[in-house]
Formats: sequence, structure tokens, C-alpha cells
Amino acid sequence: MVLEQFIQYLQFEKRFSPHTITAYQHDLDQFFEYTSSSGQLNADATPPDHHIQLLIANLGNITYQDIREWVVQLINNGQTAKSVNRKISCLRTFFKFAMRQGVITNNPASKIQAPKIPRRLPVVIEEDKIMGLLNDAEAFTDDFAGLRDKLIIELLFGTGIRLAELVGLKETDIDLYQGTIKVLGKRNKERLVPINTELKLLLEKYSIKKKSEKFHNNSLTFIVTGKGANAYPKMIYLIVQKYLSAISTQDKKSPHVLRHTFATSMLNHGADLNAIKELLGHANLSATQIYTHNSVERLKYIYKQAHPKA
Repeated sequence: MVLEQFIQYLQFEKRFSPHTITAYQHDLDQFFEYTSSSGQLNADATPPDHHIQLLIANLGNITYQDIREWVVQLINNGQTAKSVNRKISCLRTFFKFAMRQGVITNNPASKIQAPKIPRRLPVVIEEDKIMGLLNDAEAFTDDFAGLRDKLIIELLFGTGIRLAELVGLKETDIDLYQGTIKVLGKRNKERLVPINTELKLLLEKYSIKKKSEKFHNNSLTFIVTGKGANAYPKMIYLIVQKYLSAISTQDKKSPHVLRHTFATSMLNHGADLNAIKELLGHANLSATQIYTHNSVERLKYIYKQAHPKA
């Protein structure tokens, strides 16, 4: 079936993350359910549970108008522009793949216009607040959990790695001699990220403490739970939320906020935008350029505070 082949294409050729593949599967299921319920195939004699399979087998019957009506319905139902754009991208990729396989002769999604996404500045934690947290000797407990929690905050703020990248870190990815960590990013792209001296010492201290706990499962995952099991995204999210809540009242307190804070801090201290792009693992410079807006806002603030005519 072309749908199964498409999922394998995303996994092995495009090297999409499991999260993205799951999202694409959901988007396709949602679209085909809508198309089936709208009766595009006029399959009156076909049981409802077979409509989707019949639609996939007859992709040539799906038109630009069908997709456009679905997009309009999504928008009317309150779907965000970002979510709708992903669904459109999913359909474009799917139908393009179906064309390559010779299943259809044209891509009905190719001319669908994506709604504009309003530009929002990245949410960051003020640098002095995050530094104050990390320098506070009483903010973290002296046991394994406290040391691990501090390392999580230090890693996210000190390297800008993503949540999934942090969870995926292995013991062998840490090179204290070279002062780097090996990160497996999106689409299985590896990159080396340098670590500062303080973070290097903390990583070494954590490694020693972790070994002294003598966990029975011998997990190769670097960040683990209090019982030695592999760390998981929800755990990291709750830890970050806990400590950021102590220093900030803003609504967003996620690991990604620390990634934004890292990038913004680097830019504010004179780092080259291309270097930040490489550190973050961005595929395109356009994704990194959004951080320049935060820096411009900071310059405006400094100007208003310092210039006599401001």
C-alpha cells in the first residue's frame, strides 16, 4: 500500500523524527477520514470502515477542491496556522511521493496556499535570573536527583540542545577530554557541541555520582531517573518547569525556552549568527535569524535608557 511505503520513505530516506512521522500519520488519517465522510468516491455500497482504504487505492479521485475545503474546515474549527501549514506540507509530500510511485499523475496539493503564520518572538528567561539560579548553592539538593536536575538546566542553557537530544544522550557521547558532547539531532544529523569548563566539571561530577548509585539496569542513557531508568521527555519538562517557576512568572517554562535563552545570550554577547546556527543544529540560517529580533529589542531598550534624546 502506498501509505505504508510513504511512512517507510519518511523514516529511512527523509529520516524524519518519530514524532514528525506520527504527526504525519495523524494528518493523513484525519484528511482521509474527512474525504471519506464527504463522499468524494460515491462509494455508497462500501462499508464506512473501508472508505479510507478505498480512497487511498483511488488517489486520483482526490482534487485540489477537496483539499482546499478540508483546509478551510480546519481553519474554521480553530486550528492554528502553524498546525494547518504542517498538514498542508504533509499532503504535498504524500502526493508528490505518490506521483513518484506512479500511483497518480498530478499533485492536487501543490497549489494549496498556506495561511501566514504570525511571527512571534522566542520566549526567553532573563540571563541574570538563570545565572542566579545556577549559582545558588541552595537551589538544588545535594543528592543524586539534585545534581542531575542542575545538570539538566546547565546542559539546556549551556548548549542549547533540544529536549529530544538531551533525552537521547548516551554515556559515549560525552567527551570530557575534548570538551564536547555529540548530539543526534533532527533527521539523524550528528553535531559536536562544545561545553564550558563549569559544565565539564558538572558532567564529570554527575558521572561519578551516577556510578556510585550502582543502578541495576546499567542504562547507557546519560540522564536517568532516580532509579536508574532512561530519562523521558515528560520528566525533563517537569524538572525544568519546577526550577524556572522559582525564578520566573512567565507562562512558558519549557526546555525549549532554555534553548531560546542560550541562542539569545550567545547573540547578545557577540556570537556570529552562523556559529549559533551550527550550535543549534538548524538546517537553514532563516530559522536562526529570529533571535536577532530579540537582540534588536534589547538594543532599543538600552538606547532608551542611555541616550539623552531617547
